[in-house]
Amino acid sequence: MTESARVLAVSVGTALPLVVAGAGTEAIVRSAIRKHPLSTQLRPIAVQVHSLGLAGDEQADRTAHGGPDRAVYLYPFEHYAWWNALRREARVPESNRPLGFGALGENLTVQGLFESELWAGDVLGIGSALLEVALPRLPSAKLNAAMGYGRAVRDMVQSGNTGVYLRVLKPGEIQAGDVISVTPGPRKLSVENINHRRRDGWRVLF
Repeated sequence: MTESARVLAVSVGTALPLVVAGAGTEAIVRSAIRKHPLSTQLRPIAVQVHSLGLAGDEQADRTAHGGPDRAVYLYPFEHYAWWNALRREARVPESNRPLGFGALGENLTVQGLFESELWAGDVLGIGSALLEVALPRLPSAKLNAAMGYGRAVRDMVQSGNTGVYLRVLKPGEIQAGDVISVTPGPRKLSVENINHRRRDGWRVLF
């Protein structure tokens, strides 16, 4: 983590119909994976964080997203260039336009803080809120739909560019520009190790 680790954007989403393809079929589900930024460095508005997430952020399927252990989703902005390149290679429509904040479904787009530096139980101080690292994201087919190509889930799992889910220990307010502090937890299980295990399991399946 760099000394300048900070929030670039705070984003929320509304549950809307999303077309998800799989096994030769298509299904329409409700999803809030497509987020839009409420707070950016050009417009740093404070967003309330409560025990189950951000004010105004809907969670359509709480069996896969949301709840105390997945209240807030954090994603490193540095991975965006990689996703942009993958989408261009896959010839996704409009892939000539860079992805906007919240495109990976994250609430907090951050700079200078990576999965390899975090452990389950680490506590992040952001704004007036305290959040605890829970688990890295295990993506579903909704990510393929959001990214516009069918290998997005596999790419995320194999790369380890998953971002992390956070629990809310202390509600408060977060806005773009907030500096992120990290207080180490027990440091028994790293996010990187969890991702390695998932990647090994994925290889068995494919």
